[in-house]
Amino acid sequence: MSLSFTRRAFLARSGAALAFAATSAHGAPQPSFPIADLHVHLDNSTIDDVLRLSTERKVTFGIVEHAGTKENKYPVILSNDDELKAYLAMLEGKPVYRGVQAEWKDWSSCFSKEVLAQLDFVLSDAMTWPGPDGARQKLWEPGLEIGDPQVFMDKYVDWHVEVMETQPLDIFANTSWLPEQLLADYDALWTEARVAKVVDAAVKNGVALEISSAYQLPKLPFLRQAKAAGVRFSYGSNGRYPKMGLLDYSVQAAAELGLSQEEIFLPAPDGKKAVQRRMK
Repeated sequence: MSLSFTRRAFLARSGAALAFAATSAHGAPQPSFPIADLHVHLDNSTIDDVLRLSTERKVTFGIVEHAGTKENKYPVILSNDDELKAYLAMLEGKPVYRGVQAEWKDWSSCFSKEVLAQLDFVLSDAMTWPGPDGARQKLWEPGLEIGDPQVFMDKYVDWHVEVMETQPLDIFANTSWLPEQLLADYDALWTEARVAKVVDAAVKNGVALEISSAYQLPKLPFLRQAKAAGVRFSYGSNGRYPKMGLLDYSVQAAAELGLSQEEIFLPAPDGKKAVQRRMK
């Protein structure tokens, strides 16, 4: 993949012209179709540095920046059309997909539909949720009180469904992630019934579920249940430099599941993106 590609040529060719080696640098089997890491952050790096890794690792990158109100505390948070347009312009002409990581339920109100439609995709997750007082709470931060794990899980699954039901998303990221306190009980807590609720919401709303190499999740039973229901999947590293494009778990899981190219999400053409299909 040449760094001199125009963005238009890249988007036209990305579905067919990118060829990949039989194995990755770490020995994971590679599919015969194009592979994309659609969860890449530019934190602590530049787009040129990241593109060098994209070429080296033979993986197309989808760059995301956090988007939503300033109430969401991140080093960078895109919060209006001007900020989003500047971000889009920075990536214009680069051989990458341009996305955002949407934060909370009110993120889309920050932007016009016309500007959002210039994105290639939108992803979000369930890792920020309504805390005890209803305020947004980051579940990975210290001091989280779980309470009864079963009660927590039921609310957490309902939150997954609410995010997919109410937000114009293309990808649900970090799928099946759990707070550290619950990780040891992953298999018991992610029951078939709970998985079914998440999977049904994804299918109903046309949302792809990310296979995360960062967290090595979801586990195979979750993925098999999702595949059987007709879910599409994306690959994601949640990578900050230089850890983007390392997709061994994603690729190995896809091979284990026997996923076809049709079951792997790639950004939709103009007119079929989630923000165009689901926003009024």
